Amino acid sequence: MSSIAAPPIAVSSTAVSMKPLGNDPAAALDDSCARLRGIYPDYPRVYAVALMADQGKRRWWSAAEGIHGDRLERMVERALADLGEPEAAAASVATALIHAVIGRVASLVVLEGRSWDPGLENLWLHMDSDGCIDWAGVCDPVLRVLPGDRWAGTRAAVTLPCEGALLVWTAYRCRAALVAIFDALDRIVPLDRSRLWAMVGEAILGAATLVPILGGVGESVAMRRGQGLLDAFEGAGVPVRARADRAAPRRGAIASLAS
Repeated sequence: MSSIAAPPIAVSSTAVSMKPLGNDPAAALDDSCARLRGIYPDYPRVYAVALMADQGKRRWWSAAEGIHGDRLERMVERALADLGEPEAAAASVATALIHAVIGRVASLVVLEGRSWDPGLENLWLHMDSDGCIDWAGVCDPVLRVLPGDRWAGTRAAVTLPCEGALLVWTAYRCRAALVAIFDALDRIVPLDRSRLWAMVGEAILGAATLVPILGGVGESVAMRRGQGLLDAFEGAGVPVRARADRAAPRRGAIASLAS
């Protein structure tokens, strides 16, 4: 798989959809995903998610159901053919799944102070022709937003009382999803759990670092939200600030996550 190939392209903070507010429960998600797609115009699927009501089911699978079948095993087998080492193969699959669960939503959290529901039962994953994850989707489009957000008080959003509450809620939903995914991977190729949580921390820091450069949000705001998300995971007993010491090449780079 190729590494990051897209040149950084700055996106103005005003480059968002300005649809009239209404009763469409997916309107806020559409608004946010338009901006997320603009972060990497050449790879619009990297950060944004799809609304499953608008998608066919071809190449899509429910994360809640798929991790209990043989799908993850087949993904590891494909990675093993490329990498030749079981632990490296499992780590590459874990990287793609971590990006699907936390990397995408963390980008929205740091960019706009919003979050879709990253819970496992709400998440669907899309495979490309090589059998790799290249997109994610959600069934419930309703976002969690902060007071003063333009979508607060509409059917498209649930308003949380403060930024801290948003970060804790997002971390709680992601943690539950990731625990289930890591347990499923562990039945195929056991990986050190602290290493996996460190990879989660890297995904959050990656979002907090890249989004200010590419998405037109202030660096201090993005880093505050990123660190706050790490704090929320740590508060739940998850060692996301540990260093991931892994020699295996990462397969979840930007170009390989998008079609």
